[in-house]
Amino acid sequence: MNQTTPLDYGADRSGMIWAFLFGRASHALLLDSKQVIAWLQSKDTHGEAEFVWLHFNLSHAATERWLHDHADVAEEFHTALHDGSRSTRIELADDTLVAVVNDVLHNFSLDSAEIATLWLSVTRKVVITARRTPLKSIERLRQAVEAGAAIHSSAALLVHLLHDQGDVLVRIVRDAIIRVDRAEDNLLAGRLDQQRSHLGALRRVLVRLQRLLAPEPAALFRLLQRPPRWMDERDVQELRQATEEFSVVLNDMSSLQERIKLLQEEIAAQINEKNSRSLFVLTIMTVLALPINIIAGLLGMNVGGVPLAEAPYGFWIVAGIVATFTVVACWIVVYKQKKN
Repeated sequence: MNQTTPLDYGADRSGMIWAFLFGRASHALLLDSKQVIAWLQSKDTHGEAEFVWLHFNLSHAATERWLHDHADVAEEFHTALHDGSRSTRIELADDTLVAVVNDVLHNFSLDSAEIATLWLSVTRKVVITARRTPLKSIERLRQAVEAGAAIHSSAALLVHLLHDQGDVLVRIVRDAIIRVDRAEDNLLAGRLDQQRSHLGALRRVLVRLQRLLAPEPAALFRLLQRPPRWMDERDVQELRQATEEFSVVLNDMSSLQERIKLLQEEIAAQINEKNSRSLFVLTIMTVLALPINIIAGLLGMNVGGVPLAEAPYGFWIVAGIVATFTVVACWIVVYKQKKN
């Protein structure tokens, strides 16, 4: 890489975070905003293999104005920036690939599950990516470019980004599987404390990830059937492979959701069984205490004519009656339990 220009993550005055030039040397060259403007103004005179990757911070007030003045992107890209829809999709507009890709944040965790959107405009000569918050996949792509990854075309850069996002999803699914395995071990060991709520939160995260990250199949099918003229067959095949790998990861995520659902049902069944046993014990205790409560209530009334009030052995007589009724009630409960 060109080591004379420092990489400014906070974006410059144009809102540009970084810019790389491919195809001129064996490695990507880092450009500043002035060099980018000069290259864009003369891009038709450069070699066929040359293209640039420009990454912008949309939170910067000057970004959209700079894109409008210098980048000459398709109108569909500007529309997508303000579109309320955040579904992941890749569409062809005026020989330009316009992509809306949802991605996890750079500091993503399964507990927070924060997701943001990345917008892309891809032509043969210019790749523009824009985001409002730092994202994990785009950072992985930057690290790969700095490490000297072989990227021969702008479409290959898009494919590399999809592969990076797939790798991030694989790591997310792997972490989720570890949590599910731990919950399953606790279930087998009889430790049910808060397992159901944890699994429910994890399942909601996976459902949200799958819903937001899964690409629209119709738009993707149209693109693969009618790719732009500047994409060669190699790039189309690699794009198809990247989307298939992405689909496999999403299917694994669906399978993990079903597994979590089964664990939740098993935990719910065990909790219901435990509650039923507790309720049964409470019912038995209530039935056994019923004779003494009734007799104590009757004899404790402050009225005349209470039997055995003056008898010297009245207490023992009443205690015997209570014991007899208690034994009978206990026998009835045990008989009913054996019969069921």
